[in-house]
Amino acid sequence: MTDKLAIENLLAESLGQDALDSLDGEVPAAPVARPRRDLSQMMRKIPVTLTLEVGSTRVSLQELMAIASDSVLELDRLAGEPLVIKVNGTPIGHGEVVVSGENYGLKVIDLDGLDLDSLTP
Repeated sequence: MTDKLAIENLLAESLGQDALDSLDGEVPAAPVARPRRDLSQMMRKIPVTLTLEVGSTRVSLQELMAIASDSVLELDRLAGEPLVIKVNGTPIGHGEVVVSGENYGLKVIDLDGLDLDSLTP
C-alpha cells in the first residue's frame, strides 16, 4: 500500500492535485521501458532522392511557350564538365554518367557537401 501512496504523491506533485483527483483513485500504469534505439542506425535507413543536374537555363514564359520537340536550349554548363550530385535538392558533390549494364550509372568524382562520418557509430 505504501507504493501506491508514494505514486499518488509523485503524481500530485507533477500533475497537480486537481489532475490527480480526476483519476478517481486510479493510478495510471507505469510507462513500459522501451529499448534504446541507435539514432545513427535509424538515420542510415531514411530514404533520400539522389539526382544529377546537367545544368540549367533561364527562359521567359514567351520562350517557354515557343519550345517545340526539336528545340535546343543552351545550358549554363560546359560539355564534359562534371554534373552536380544532389541529395533531396541539396548539392553534395560532382560526378559523371557511366553505363552500367543496360542502365545509366553515376561515377562519383568528389563529395564536398556531405559529412558521412557523422553517421558512423
